[in-house]
Amino acid sequence: MITALTLTDFRSYASATLSVAAGTVVLHGPNGAGKTNLLEALSLFTPGKGLRGATAPEMGRREPGEAAGRAWAVAAILTGDEDEVRLGTGVQSAGAVRRIVRIDGETAPPGRLLDHLRPVWATPEQDRLFSDARAGRLRFFDRLVFAADPDHAATVSAYEKALRERLRLLTDGAEGSNSSGRSGADPLWLDALEVRLGEAGAAAAVARARALATLQTAIDARADRPFPQADLGLTGEAEMMAADGADPETIAAALREGLARSRARDAAAGRSLYGPHRSDLTALHREKNRPAAEGSSGEQKALVLNLILAQIARLAESGAGRHAPPLLLLDEAPAHLDTARRAALFDEIEALELQAFMTGTEADLFSPLRGRAQFVRVEGGRFEVE
Repeated sequence: MITALTLTDFRSYASATLSVAAGTVVLHGPNGAGKTNLLEALSLFTPGKGLRGATAPEMGRREPGEAAGRAWAVAAILTGDEDEVRLGTGVQSAGAVRRIVRIDGETAPPGRLLDHLRPVWATPEQDRLFSDARAGRLRFFDRLVFAADPDHAATVSAYEKALRERLRLLTDGAEGSNSSGRSGADPLWLDALEVRLGEAGAAAAVARARALATLQTAIDARADRPFPQADLGLTGEAEMMAADGADPETIAAALREGLARSRARDAAAGRSLYGPHRSDLTALHREKNRPAAEGSSGEQKALVLNLILAQIARLAESGAGRHAPPLLLLDEAPAHLDTARRAALFDEIEALELQAFMTGTEADLFSPLRGRAQFVRVEGGRFEVE
């Protein structure tokens, strides 16, 4: 587990170090104190942009009058039964767009972070996850997928890169389109890109369908918990084919055909309108038998938390002795939860024996955890361990 965390010129922190106890850590303090900044720092120990989806230049601390964020770093010490691992990430110069990762002092690809930690998080922005934009739900679900299947992150990245190249080729060639509306882009180049998109898209769809099935099983096993259950689904041709048992080659062929058919439409629209990037995560509130999107913020938050707890249990069960432990990050965890569900959340986190960081403005919201968790007051870029 993480036993120490150091932030240097990261967001609101000039320099700060926190010694971390095992189990649950409660971060409390006024709005704007830097609680979410600390969770964001922890979320960077995984591939991607972290819980805010920010770029590396946005994370550097800025004094008044400074046009660009400074070079920044986040470092953590992980201590196990017999060994210690040092993780670090950041940028070496102000304004740098690519963050680097170091493990025990050696530069490493971001995917290697998942050998040591599997962060899973929920933020207030997800309190209406099922009624907000489709793209946000898909990103949320993809993070759940690659927490258990690290290769999925690289697959999605490869798919998105090829998709950008294809769209650039289509839009650059749009001026050369003929009267029939066919794109003037080089068809051989498009063929090659669509082969790559078919392969990566099929692999992503299969991973999503497999993860959805195991996650639904984990949710179904939680019928005795005081959180609402969701019946999950995935829209999208490729994912539905994967769920029906189609092999990757068949799915890839169908994607290639669909992409070829959509060339003229994509060129005219200036965006890619077909493919697994257009898929969506759906959820039905089982008890009320209605779409989760119709629920209140409190209901949606409870559904998301149940989904995340099911994911944590799934990771713990499937990864025992083989994968890195999950790390749970909950921003404004008590918000929109009634007293019973709040207490149940705390009990489940403790029962799962995982490390969790939770934030809230008032320490009293976490009173059931007194004597069971480490309480840290955050204010002015400093940590005060109680």
